[in-house]
Order: sequence, then C-alpha cells, then structure tokens
Amino acid sequence: MPVREPMLAAPCPPAAQPAAASAKSIYLAMSQGLERQPEAAHHFLRRCLADAEALPVALPLDPSRLDNWSQRHVLDVGAAYQDYLARRKAGAPRQYFASKAAALYFLRAVAPTKLVDGAWLYGVLPHWQDVAFHGLIRTYLEELGDGVADKNHVAIYQQLLATHGCDQWHDLSDEHFEQGAIQLALAAQADQFLPELIGYNLGYEQLPLHLLITSYELNELGIDPYYFTLHVTVDNGSNGHAHKAIAALQALMARADDPAAFYQRVLNGYRLNELGACTTSVIGAFDIDKELKRLLADKAIIGKDMHSDYCRIEGKAVSAWLENPAAIGDFLDAMTRAGWIQRGQDAAASRFWGLVSGPRAEMFGVFSPYELQVLRDWIEQAPGGASAARREPSYRARQRNLRELAGSAEARPAAMRGVIRHWGQAANDGGAAGQNALRVFEQQVAECGGKDAAMALLGAAIAPSTHHTPVGMMATRMFAQLLDA
Repeated sequence: MPVREPMLAAPCPPAAQPAAASAKSIYLAMSQGLERQPEAAHHFLRRCLADAEALPVALPLDPSRLDNWSQRHVLDVGAAYQDYLARRKAGAPRQYFASKAAALYFLRAVAPTKLVDGAWLYGVLPHWQDVAFHGLIRTYLEELGDGVADKNHVAIYQQLLATHGCDQWHDLSDEHFEQGAIQLALAAQADQFLPELIGYNLGYEQLPLHLLITSYELNELGIDPYYFTLHVTVDNGSNGHAHKAIAALQALMARADDPAAFYQRVLNGYRLNELGACTTSVIGAFDIDKELKRLLADKAIIGKDMHSDYCRIEGKAVSAWLENPAAIGDFLDAMTRAGWIQRGQDAAASRFWGLVSGPRAEMFGVFSPYELQVLRDWIEQAPGGASAARREPSYRARQRNLRELAGSAEARPAAMRGVIRHWGQAANDGGAAGQNALRVFEQQVAECGGKDAAMALLGAAIAPSTHHTPVGMMATRMFAQLLDA
C-alpha cells in the first residue's frame, strides 16, 4: 500500500452541491464497498460538519490539556457508575432497560453503527510506514480483533444480533444510519478530512457512562454483554484507544502548517459524534405498544391472506381484522376483550401466546425471537405499565453473574495468529471452500513483489466490508505482523 502525504490543514475547496443523498442510502452502498458513491459521501460529510459547527464541544480549547481532560473524564464516569451501582444495590430498578424487549430493541436500533465499528480508521492504513499513524492503525486492527474471530467487534455483534433474532434492521429510519454513514465517509475521505477524522476518533474512544450501565443491565437480562464489556477494556485511557487517540492527535498536529487551524478542525470532527441516533436517544425512544403494533402490522401485510374463516374474534374473521395493518391495535384490543390475551399475567396464560410460541405451536416460526420477546413483555405488562411479578436477581447474584461472564470471556478460545495459516485449525473458515479461499489469498500475498505490494493487498482485504470474513481475518493477522517488521 503506497504512502500518501495527508492534507493536515488545508480544507477542501468548495464544490457544487449535488442532490443530497440520505444517510441510509450512503450507508447501505458504502457498507458494501467504500468506493461506492464517493461524491455523495464527500458532500454528506461536509453537510454533517456544517451541522456539527453549531454544537457545543466538551474538549478543552487548549490541546495541551487533553491528557488531563481525558483522565478527569474517566474519573467522572467511574464515580457516576459507582453511584449507579449503589442505587441498584439499594433496590432501584434498571435505569435503561425495563424489559428484555427494550434491550433487544436497543441492540437492533444501534446495529447500523455497531456493524461498521472502527471503520473511520480504515482510511489511515496507507500511512503504515509513518510511525505517527501507528497508534491509529493499531486501534483499527484491535477493532478487528487482531484477526481473531471471537475478538472481531463486527463478528461479535453479528452473532449477538443473530442469537436474539434482531438481524432484520434495514427498515430503521435515516437517523439510525447517520453515525455509521459518517464513519464510512470518513474512511473513504480520510486524507481530505484527516483532522476531522482524528477529532471523531478522539470522541468515540472516550469511555462513556452508558457503556458501563448497558453492559451491566444486558447481563441482568440474560443477554451476553461481551461486545460492550470488550469496549470498556480496550478504550481505557492508560494504554488503550483513548490514550492512542490523544497521542496521534499530538503527533500529527505538530506537523501541520497551522496547528491552531488543524485543532479547530479536530474540534469539529469531535462534534460529529453528537449527530444522529445515539445510545440514550435510542433507549428513550422505546415504546412497547408502538413497537408491537409495528411488528404485527408488518406481519399483517402477508398474514392477512393466510388465515381460514373458522377462527373469529368478536364475530369477525382474523383475515378481516388484518386487512388494515394500520388498525392492528383494534385487533389486539379485541383479542384482549375476548380473553385470548391476558394482560398483566404470565404469557403462558394467554391462548394467543400458545399459538405463536413453542415447537408445536400452530404459528411456530412466524415470529422471530425478538418479536416473541416484545409480544411476551407486552402481554405481561398490564395496561398502565405494571408487569407480571418476576423475581429479580439479588444484587449479590447479579455481581456473581458478572464475574462468571468475565471469566468466560477470558476463556474464549483464540484463533491462530501467525502470518501463515495452519489450515487444519481453520474451524471457523467455512470448511473446504473457505480453506481453499484462504490458500488462494496466501498465494497472492506470497507472489507480491515486495512489502509495499503485500501491504496494499492486505489493506484492501481488511476494509470495513470484508475484514470480518475468514480472508479478512487472516489478512488482519498478516497486516499486524508485517506492520513493524
């Protein structure tokens, strides 16, 4: 991968603005390849930066104070988290997720961002020969799990979504795609927006309070929080991503023709973190009534023609009830009045639940695990908000569960890390076909005319759209080993 000199201070000249593309359209295109829609991505990023300029910024105006600012931030987050734990120990309810359905809603709603985790740093890989970029490059490689499947952040999140039936997220609103689109656009336009990329990275890698609380409450609800706990450790301010972010900023700003102008652009890049849907806004948007009606309305579009006329609710055939998806709430009310749904009781007491849940249910497979969870929690929550009594684990039990999860995370098997793959241990590489693809790629690397060509080939294989594939993971291990060779 050839070295390119980054543009450290001079902004791009103004250009004629094409019709604005949506964040969602840019995201869906660029998540398949950064080379797609380059002009749209450029203007989208400029639009976002213009919006960000009006926002306040938490960074110190004097860059020499960044280390102290970051350390103070970590201390403040730690103190706030201890306050949270004290409230929970005293009997306070969960702060974020009143139900498992709320937690799964959150996982699905933030999927567009999590599934391009670290993408913004991909654009600095061409500078692998420049030690000033190594902190940023190492951060990217660590987001990729250094090529180890069960440490690759995107692969972990994909598995988490699949486990809970939350992998249908493409119908989310444009706001949910904005952060992911920003990350992909920064990756594609890294040299032109390097100060902004550095500022964005600085903000993203600071440990947020919501990450700690999210991890704790997901664990309580029986949802593996490993993706989130992993970020608690790698983003630490001592030697983790937060530290590397400040070191890279200081090294690259020192080279700028106008360090003050460079830092002003860093500040605006930092503000990009505030755009679009965020953790707390997504959590606050959950309304179980609205979400259930949305899910059932989607089902009604096809399901209205799949029911016979023998089953009637208040004298009306189910197919007739489903004829108008927008009125699905009337159908739920009718089933409740007819006794098919017993609100505020265990879901098993509802006849409708028996039709959709269980291997012998008449509608088995119609609802995903996520959809079933929303339905279950809605049934068990009586009108007005009270839920059917469930025994919450004690504070001591919750702490024990967290320790056990931490232990199981340490015990996760690590994949081979060598530059050359040991084929007999490729358990997760898709069988014979996957192993053949890896052999072909290894041969391509071996035939490169030198280290520059090899790094270019490896860099292309660890793009945001491919790094979580078997070839991408092998390429990540090779790239990491060759980086300092």
